[in-house]
Parts: sequence; C-alpha cells; structure tokens
Amino acid sequence: PKRVTRTGKLLPAINQVSASRQKHTLPDLTYDYGALEPHICAEIMQLHHSKHHATYVNNLNVTEEKYKEALAKGDVTAQVALQPALKFNGGGHINHTIFWTNLSPNGGGEPQGELMEAIKRDFGSFQTMKEKMSAATVAVQGSGWGWLGYDKDGGRLRIAACANQDPLQGTTGLIPLLGIDVWEHAYYLQYKNVRPDYVKAIWNAINWDNVSERLQAAKM
Repeated sequence: PKRVTRTGKLLPAINQVSASRQKHTLPDLTYDYGALEPHICAEIMQLHHSKHHATYVNNLNVTEEKYKEALAKGDVTAQVALQPALKFNGGGHINHTIFWTNLSPNGGGEPQGELMEAIKRDFGSFQTMKEKMSAATVAVQGSGWGWLGYDKDGGRLRIAACANQDPLQGTTGLIPLLGIDVWEHAYYLQYKNVRPDYVKAIWNAINWDNVSERLQAAKM
C-alpha cells in the first residue's frame, strides 16, 4: 500500500509509519469561483471545490488514521478493508488537485512548443487529439474522468478514461497531464444531463501552460 501526500505524490508504505504525518488539506484556487464563467458557473465551482473536494480530503485523513492504527496492530484484515476508501478518497484528492490547475480564466486556444509537437506526433493534429479525448470522456459510463497522460516507457502521449475516482497513474501507469471530470457534480447544475456540451465548453478553460509544465516534469 502507498500513501498520498498533499501534493499528490506517492510514498512507500514504509515511510507512512516512520515519516512525520501531515494532514492533507484542500488546496487554494488561484482564481475566483466565477472566473471560469461562462464555461463553468461560479455555483458549480464553489460546490465542487469547497464541498466535494473537501469531502475527499476529510475522508482521506480519517481513512489514513484508521490505516495507521491497523498497521500498528498488524491487522491485515482491516488494512485490506480500508483499501477501497484509500483509493476512492485518495484518488479524489489527487484528481481534483490536478483538475483545478488544469483550468484557467485565461485558458483555451491551443498549446504551444513541445506539447504541441508531441500532440501532432502522437495524434496527427491538435483537433484529432481533442476529438478523441472528448469522445473518450463523454463515453465514460456513470462517473469518472477522461485523461491525457504520458507513457514514460513509450515516450508518448495517450488518452485514457478512469471510472469513479480511480487515479490515472495508479490505475494505468500513465502520468496525468490533463483531466476532465465527468462526475455529474462537475457540470449538472449548468449543463443538466448534456455531458457533451460541458466537455465541449471546458476546452475553452484549459490551462495549456500547466499541461506543458506537467509534460516537462513527467519526462524528468
């Protein structure tokens, strides 16, 4: 088992007991709740960040405390029983921490530089990548995420979808660069059940500088 730090990094279980433990906290946004309008309304952003993400953070802290107790007792049954909660709440915290930085009031348009070159190399064109990622994201059954990830072994960009709050890297091995949340709490108040309209609109708020920085970090 691994532990998720507040920055989204994973630490081996051996450090989980020995390291001084810090509570996970809800990250601040670098923009106001209404800054992404008209693409994502302020009410959605406020609920999504201050309620939904906060719940994942709180539940992750509670679950980790229980896991710590189970480790101290050598209670493997309890450790196994806590794994789904760790995955769900830890994944929710990781995913949303990435999501907020993937968005910007000054977002949209097209990426530049090395990221754009990689997109053209691996998908043929930016428009093709956008269409394929949109299709994969819209097609998620129930709740989940659409992702643009980096395959470090292959040195290529790949598109993937994950169910629920399953974290991309822990589930597929791909390093997350760009995520689109398609849980209904991310769009229903504004777009109702028309998920394709939400996915189409969110491209206007994508922070390509952040995605580019993530690609650079992934290559290191």
